[in-house]
Amino acid sequence: MSIFHKYAWGALLGLGLLSGCGEKFLDEAPNDQVTDANFYKSEQDAILAVNAVYSELGKGGQYNYALWGIGDIGSDISYTGGGGGGDGIEQQQLDNFNIPSTNPIINRLWGGCYIGIGRANIVLQKVPGIAGMNPAIKNRCLGEAEFLRAKYYFDLVRAYGDVPLLTVPPLTPAEVNIPRTPAAQVYTQIVNDLTDAITKLPTTYTGEDIGRVTKGAAQGLLAKVYLTQGNLPAAAQQAKAVIDSGVYSLFPNYGDIFKIANDNGRESLFEVQYISGRNEYTFDGLGFVGNEFFGPRGQSIVPQGGYGFNIPENDFVAGYETGDLRRDVTIWKPGDVYPDGRTQPASLPGSPSGYGCKKWFIGKVDTRVWDSGLNIKVMRLAEVYLIYAEATGPTTGTSPLGGLEALNIVRRRAFGLPLNAPSARDVAAGISAQAFKTAVWRERKYELAFENDRWFDMKRTGELLTSPQLLAKGVKPTNVVLPLPQSELDINPNLKQNPGY
Repeated sequence: MSIFHKYAWGALLGLGLLSGCGEKFLDEAPNDQVTDANFYKSEQDAILAVNAVYSELGKGGQYNYALWGIGDIGSDISYTGGGGGGDGIEQQQLDNFNIPSTNPIINRLWGGCYIGIGRANIVLQKVPGIAGMNPAIKNRCLGEAEFLRAKYYFDLVRAYGDVPLLTVPPLTPAEVNIPRTPAAQVYTQIVNDLTDAITKLPTTYTGEDIGRVTKGAAQGLLAKVYLTQGNLPAAAQQAKAVIDSGVYSLFPNYGDIFKIANDNGRESLFEVQYISGRNEYTFDGLGFVGNEFFGPRGQSIVPQGGYGFNIPENDFVAGYETGDLRRDVTIWKPGDVYPDGRTQPASLPGSPSGYGCKKWFIGKVDTRVWDSGLNIKVMRLAEVYLIYAEATGPTTGTSPLGGLEALNIVRRRAFGLPLNAPSARDVAAGISAQAFKTAVWRERKYELAFENDRWFDMKRTGELLTSPQLLAKGVKPTNVVLPLPQSELDINPNLKQNPGY
């Protein structure tokens, strides 16, 4: 049964709908007696329903499995790793651009996004009719649902191209089995959702609500959407609004971004909320699996020994500039000292050069626990600066902010330098527009490494089909989109597969 059928025929109010997805405001609640007739009656019902829209972000259909397989391993910064042979076949298929329509990762991304979209559609249909709600809370709930629907559709349209666009819960088979909607129309819906969400969402939260979507998150994602569409003036406008808001500031130390103590910190516009301690051996639990999956294989510095997936490519590691402090935050390299005093070997199973992904390392916080409570950073201020830089070009000045200064602020932090003082590490004035754009793309590659976005960036910039590393692996024009899941094609006769798959 396709994901659309599941929602059309009543599964929307099953156990999955009201389950929490992370920490603080996303606590789980009993829901085995919920029906459409007795729900959506109160403000608390609305809040619980919105919480359920968030929950898919943290599962295997998004940040706990699919997006690191596509965004990292499908790019030029990493390869599969693991135990070799038959270990991680689905990641190997993405790594080598030999992707069947039955690949579990592309199936999980599609399904996870449409679960989230289905839940958002229910919220947007039902919540306006709830009587007696605090108007601010009602507005917030609707803005959250609009942002999350836009986020899910953004991942879908970037990954697959044209995708079915549903904005209300389908009720009949005809409303379920719809054809693919042109990508331009999907983008229009994304922009409309984010534009409206900006007017509804608060600037900040306190207490239990910290981690919910904010106005700044919607502005930042809208800036990224406009950049992807090539609408540079609009991208610059939205990015500048975030920068000028005064709500966000860069951590002086790059490594501080990825510490649990700094979850939902000063630099983050939006994060996926995780908690650990459930010991759930699943991609669909409440904790992040990256600590275990990316940990150096068999070294026992993470609870279950480490699986060694998502291994940095040698060319990527060699591309770090001397003195770039991001390297030691992002990558395990031979000779690095583990918390127990041992050192990273020169070679590991799945990593002949001894490299490993370190950015999401937590270690043995609790030896009984498989997962991690470190939040995934979906969007942060450094990316907003880089969006602004790319959209503005090599303009100079600090007030108003020029694109050159925006880029250099990010670079200065990378080298441990004062953020607002000119430096020898700065990209110099006088650079051509094309050279500057290339410099921004390179900075994104190293600033946002292993944050699930590199494949999407390479597609957007054209690097996907010109990268020597990926050409050697057999990348083809076909691979600028992923295949639609075969299970969906089998059920919906109106869906047509992407060419070449």
